[in-house]
Amino acid sequence: MKNKSRSDKKKKKNSQDGREKRELIFKQKDQEYAQILKMLGNGRCDTYCFDGIRRLCHIRGKMRKRIWINVGDIVLIGKREFQDRKGDIIQKYFPDEAKNLKDYGELPRNIFISEMILAKEGDSNKICSDQAFEFDSTSEKDVAKSKYIL
Repeated sequence: MKNKSRSDKKKKKNSQDGREKRELIFKQKDQEYAQILKMLGNGRCDTYCFDGIRRLCHIRGKMRKRIWINVGDIVLIGKREFQDRKGDIIQKYFPDEAKNLKDYGELPRNIFISEMILAKEGDSNKICSDQAFEFDSTSEKDVAKSKYIL
């Protein structure tokens, strides 16, 4: 089949997995950093905000089908004034940006940033990822109480 595009159009070259260096955006007054706990479907996610509240967040339309969000990703959410337990995802931070935020002291030290790590095991390659965060200390009673609170 013949190529119907004009020859004067040039293809853009992708740099670094399709990402360019961008300016690091810090949180403002009604915004908070969060980590994705669960993808719920229909552009919604269950997130753990670093102010200690779990929120149901909605992926804004500009990000849908353009930026893919997975469990364990660090995101910036906009808190809603009229609903405390809900928010909107404003931006996804890539792993290198999340590391920079952690170094600046914006994120807590006890979280793991999800990053794809290539681990060789014999002849096969496996992709592993850290998709959790670590708490200092929890007992079974605290876990049982938190089930009823949330």
